[in-house]
Amino acid sequence: MVKIRLRRDGAKKAPYYTIVVADSRYPADGRFIEKVGTYNPMVEPADIKIDGEKVQEWIKKGAKPTDTVSALIKKAGVEL
Repeated sequence: MVKIRLRRDGAKKAPYYTIVVADSRYPADGRFIEKVGTYNPMVEPADIKIDGEKVQEWIKKGAKPTDTVSALIKKAGVEL
């Protein structure tokens, strides 16, 4: 199953996340199919950049966003 999920990057105690499309069997920080956005919770307000067209395209193909990514997509103002 293909999922849209967070991939953790960044240093210790300074997380930076990449929103990726990945097969659910791949490790959380491992291989992915496509990068569709970024999320930086360390700045105020949190910086969320999402390519809405790519996300909608993947959802039409059957990809399921995780709960956290769904919330980030809604915050960014992208229609599901």
